[in-house]
Amino acid sequence: MRWVDDIAGLRRVLARSRTLAIVGLSANWYRPSYFAAKYMQDHGYRIIPVNPNYGEVLGQRCYPTLAEIAEPIDLVDCFRKPDEMVALATEAVAIGAKVLWMQLGIRNIDAAKIAGDAGLDVVMDRCVKIEHARIMGGLNWAGVNTGIVSARRAC
Repeated sequence: MRWVDDIAGLRRVLARSRTLAIVGLSANWYRPSYFAAKYMQDHGYRIIPVNPNYGEVLGQRCYPTLAEIAEPIDLVDCFRKPDEMVALATEAVAIGAKVLWMQLGIRNIDAAKIAGDAGLDVVMDRCVKIEHARIMGGLNWAGVNTGIVSARRAC
């Protein structure tokens, strides 16, 4: 299995991946999938939404399944339940993706084995937005880095 869980590996995956299929991407701005996809889109990544409930998300055509996407995908980012991951790993392999990324709270060893055995890098239980911000320098986005360091309490 090609499990990526170190800073150098995550940096390599994020630097090489430019087109991300976000499975389970919601059109609701307050959902974590929307926030993560918006952040990645704002940082130069091509986002391809995958959700049968929408026709368009973030200004991009939304596909019902990975199999219906006609262009090459670098990274499949999954906002789905762990028990759905084996089928998604199989689809990711079938479309020739390079990375299977399971979001925070999602771990499925069987899915990781399917993807890893097919040559995909596998990331489990990590948020693509958090890792990008931490490793690639985006922590100032959305006000995380205010530029003020102080232990002084506001009066």
